Amino acid sequence: MENLEKIDLFNFDLEIGKQKSYLPLFYQVFGQPLGSAPVVVVNHSLTGNSNVTGEKGWWSGIVGEKKAVDTNYFTIIAFNIPGNGFDDNIDNLIDNYRDYSIRDIARIFWEGLFFLKVENVYAIIGGSLGGAIAWEMAALQPDKIDNLIPIASDWKATDWVIANVLIQDQILNHSDDPIVDARLHATLLYRTPEYVNQRFKRSKLDELSVLQIENWLLDHGFKLKNRYRLAAYKLMNHLLKTIDITRNRLDFLTVASGIEANIHLITVDTDYLFIAEETRKTYRELTNKKHNVFYHQIQSIHGHDAYLIEFNQLSDILKPIFNYHKEQTYVSA
Repeated sequence: MENLEKIDLFNFDLEIGKQKSYLPLFYQVFGQPLGSAPVVVVNHSLTGNSNVTGEKGWWSGIVGEKKAVDTNYFTIIAFNIPGNGFDDNIDNLIDNYRDYSIRDIARIFWEGLFFLKVENVYAIIGGSLGGAIAWEMAALQPDKIDNLIPIASDWKATDWVIANVLIQDQILNHSDDPIVDARLHATLLYRTPEYVNQRFKRSKLDELSVLQIENWLLDHGFKLKNRYRLAAYKLMNHLLKTIDITRNRLDFLTVASGIEANIHLITVDTDYLFIAEETRKTYRELTNKKHNVFYHQIQSIHGHDAYLIEFNQLSDILKPIFNYHKEQTYVSA
């Protein structure tokens, strides 16, 4: 992968007490050179990677020149979760995936930032798993972030999330075609019945073929199988279960109210993974302790994956957050 950089981490202590003698941390930088502009950290989701913008960037509708996160003004850093396979080296995959937690990943990302001599970031933003990592990064370093922006995410794994992680884990460990079969379940979870019914209408590709919904699901499964490693899928799925910024800490309000950043909670009204009501509860509770907390909602038929689809709505939410810095820079100049 072009522009893929690496940081070598040695003797890294995992949350469970084990030590990793070596961990490679791969990352990409977009926009302005390091040290010349405010830094925005973009955390990828379960099957994502550091390639957030450009021709093949998975979030190029949000990050790029004259986009909501404008690469003309910001330095964008995107780390790969170790073991996600984006470096295409099977020796760097992680088989003992249950040893790792989301807190480990957040600590690894901070190690990377400190190595790059980044002591403060303008924003940490991420969707789904990436948003949960953002929450944990803020809990670890509550005074080093100006804006915390978790999207379609949560600070905790609910029972619903944990239950779906178990289903995925069982499929990934026992199916004859684990990636494809796990993706069938996940794809439905990330969308909505309304979207599926409205799109496919019980139709077939032709009179002799399978139903279009079946073809669509299988296509998603095979596409992921062709580009993703089983070990990576197992790790990313497991990390969802470990989301909890209060583990071995104080209660949520105490931890979250200590985060100095503006917290922008962005949810999707039809999200069936990280449901919107959980985020609304977080907002209601946290506003009693902290004044700079904001709630935003994407309206969409697409469900959880709306943050990867509804770019216009998401841009409208994000532009005031990122334009504030651009306006301040203009005034200062």
